[in-house]
Amino acid sequence: MQDLNDMLLFAEVVDQGSFAAAGRTLGLPKSTLSRRVAELEGRLGVRLLHRTTRKLSLTEAGELYHRHCVAMREQAQAAEEAVAAFHDEPRGTVRVACPVTLAQINIGPLLPAFLARHPFVRIEMQVTNRVVDLVQEGFDVALRVRPTVDDSGSLVVKRLARTRALLVASPAQLEREGRPASTADLPRLSTVAMSAVDGRASLVLQGPQGERYELAHRPVFVADDLLTVKHAITEGLGMGILPDYICAREMRGGTLVEALPGWNPAPGVLHAVFPSRRGMVPAVRRFLDFLGEQVKEEDLGANCPG
Repeated sequence: MQDLNDMLLFAEVVDQGSFAAAGRTLGLPKSTLSRRVAELEGRLGVRLLHRTTRKLSLTEAGELYHRHCVAMREQAQAAEEAVAAFHDEPRGTVRVACPVTLAQINIGPLLPAFLARHPFVRIEMQVTNRVVDLVQEGFDVALRVRPTVDDSGSLVVKRLARTRALLVASPAQLEREGRPASTADLPRLSTVAMSAVDGRASLVLQGPQGERYELAHRPVFVADDLLTVKHAITEGLGMGILPDYICAREMRGGTLVEALPGWNPAPGVLHAVFPSRRGMVPAVRRFLDFLGEQVKEEDLGANCPG
């Protein structure tokens, strides 16, 4: 079995940018580090570093190996911190990925209370609609809203709340284009969407008795931001899908209505995913517990009038 210390030494050399700098950090001679990395390359049978008199650079294999070395180092640190700080105040940085609108409306407002409760914890949140790779990108937690959690792969899932999505339109659009009486009338209505392929999109609706209807459409407006889509729908550009937690006020005020009452997408699940419970640092565990306490379905607009 390979010496895991060599992986730590290699990660430090790469992070510091030279054998000399890494040697000063680790308290080891430059020659020792150079020899250990060379022996590591020999055991692996591949070159990890390009060496010149001025700098070091990673080979393609070195980049891949370095990511795993860093992950191993972080897991070792997490294991030590988890034991040492088991009964102590949690501390450290929690890296979180969260969809844009969810962060702006629901999760962001909760964070000051969490940080006030745990003053030695830092939150680094990447607000993005992109699906992140937790392991490769170094995130502790990612928040997602999906119809199912079955596509989470090897990640651990913590369910937080149910969400409803609604097919909504402005009254002005329905007056202009006609109020649909059934799904057969939906294709004649203008639509907006968050994504389209070659100008085309589709949405799947569920009826009052669980019936399924799929509408293929060509949206007149496409934007990958829910608040922008909401504005377009409210202004009458077209009907579209919105989570109830961002349209509750408009539904109550009558500026948005269900396009075809009773026909909406299937409910979704707001959930957190994370790589493993094993070795989880207290700060991450407390953050997940806090979300479980604070994220309520009623606060997500689950009772938004339809």
